[in-house]
Amino acid sequence: MPKEANKLRLQIGYMTQKFSLYDDLTVKENLTFIGNIYGLSANQQKSRISELLSTHQLEKQSQQLAGSMSGGQKQRLALAAAVIHQPKLLFLDEPTSAVDPQNRREFWEQLFDLCDQGTTIMVSTHYMDEAERCHKLAILENGIKRADDSPSNLMENMAAQVVEIAADDLRHIKDRLIALPEVVSAAQLGTHLRVLVKKEVTHPIALLQQQPCLSSSNKLAVVRPSLEDVFVSCTGQKVAEP
Repeated sequence: MPKEANKLRLQIGYMTQKFSLYDDLTVKENLTFIGNIYGLSANQQKSRISELLSTHQLEKQSQQLAGSMSGGQKQRLALAAAVIHQPKLLFLDEPTSAVDPQNRREFWEQLFDLCDQGTTIMVSTHYMDEAERCHKLAILENGIKRADDSPSNLMENMAAQVVEIAADDLRHIKDRLIALPEVVSAAQLGTHLRVLVKKEVTHPIALLQQQPCLSSSNKLAVVRPSLEDVFVSCTGQKVAEP
């Protein structure tokens, strides 16, 4: 890699978490500048910029200053700049942290289109719903990889079972349950309490029903894990909401 660093850079795209293009340049000027950096000829730039403006729905903003654009528009421009040279490998650093759900959904559709065209994409994200869209997932804690597999396999093989509890006074129940050594975490989601119980417990519902804070009228059910559950179980940290 050190000997081929310059050639390697031409095969890599990178989109920063914070918008890092020039606010005082127009959309087209920013793309032209990035195209020059990657050594695209004038004809290549003209063709590629026209294609990217259309793909990322920026044709009407081509002469607009980047600094005056909305968060979603800036995101699309940043992605266009990151792929202007058609990289084989694309790194995205929390790319959707400042956009609304609709823009996030459209952004991921564009990523899947890039995948279909042969681009390998590595994304860092703290949104678990986004992580579930990926083909493969690694969970990091303090720079250490705790898990590495497809999202479906990680959820299927999670080292804990998830029990949902419907009851009154969930705050009181949670405070009591998280003190149990068999409980990994407990978090309130709306009108339910989501409790992670260690996988070695054969009958998690029976274990919880034995606790004085629960009554026979409370409803308990084992439910499908989420990637957030996987993250909590992999990192092994007790999680109690304030």
